[in-house]
Amino acid sequence: MIWKSTLVTTLILHLISLGGGQNIDPGVLLKSNFPPARPSDNNLKAICLYGNGRPRYPATRFPSSSYAFARRAGKAVNRLEQWFSQCCYGGLAYGNRQILCCAEKAWKTTLSRFCIEEYSTMTLVHECCEKKGEERWKCFESRAPNPFYQPLSGYRAPIIPPGRIFTWDPNTC
Repeated sequence: MIWKSTLVTTLILHLISLGGGQNIDPGVLLKSNFPPARPSDNNLKAICLYGNGRPRYPATRFPSSSYAFARRAGKAVNRLEQWFSQCCYGGLAYGNRQILCCAEKAWKTTLSRFCIEEYSTMTLVHECCEKKGEERWKCFESRAPNPFYQPLSGYRAPIIPPGRIFTWDPNTC
């Protein structure tokens, strides 16, 4: 009986609370939400409308040791969702063409920063980070587990304190 109690405790310690009563294993995070999909005409509406229904990953909810990759991936997702809201509603872009351009720039900037963080560790980096230019973006795009940015049923994202400010020039489109 003691081993069952230890097993249950171990499983509970390895879950991350996402808020709203939902818990998730950090490994599940990586499989279900990372890397984020490339913004496109097919998913732009969902990117803008369902942001509050997609998971956020507060750093305080990750275990204090291990899961460094999951923390970096969660941080990237949080940053991207924040920047998407700036593109969709923050007044950075107007009209679908500009919003899509802004969202794609946010996506590329987020994943570039993720790769910089990956290279700053003493572990193997994400395979897409090893690629350059368009090859990198195609790699991330092909591995996206949620290409249409579908929200979690009944989930409401917790508020994440603002991080780095995203700047975007509409003249780049």
